[in-house]
Amino acid sequence: VEAVHLIADGKAPRVSQPKEGATYEGIQKKENAEISWDQPAAALHNWIRGHDKVPGAWATIDGQVVTFYGSSLLDASVPAGQELAIKGASRPGLVTKNGLVIFGNDGKMVLVRNLQFEDGKMIPASKYFSADETTALELTEEEKKMAEDIR
Repeated sequence: VEAVHLIADGKAPRVSQPKEGATYEGIQKKENAEISWDQPAAALHNWIRGHDKVPGAWATIDGQVVTFYGSSLLDASVPAGQELAIKGASRPGLVTKNGLVIFGNDGKMVLVRNLQFEDGKMIPASKYFSADETTALELTEEEKKMAEDIR
């Protein structure tokens, strides 16, 4: 009660919070989340993980900004996959059945599970080269009838 009265009367002491030990980081902006490729795999993983979901760590692939989500360190032999050139990376990534494998400057690997394009479309990284393929939806007779009833 005394503290409330001091505040109401404008007589409460004001103590500035010291900067030392402060943990607040300002709001991250997308333009500051570009991946710097000259780092070990653990640093790449931490950068991607640290920016997951907002604002999202990104790189330029085929001339467009692609955001990386869901990274994990990969401690195995180099998997088979299709090479993917990433701007600034010293070594191309590999699109594998499990996702996109990227390499740190120490030769170790990071697996990225999801990619998001500038238009907002998110895909599993393993489907990067098949992202443009579309499959036609085939309805059964029962589903066609249901669709008509809904219309």
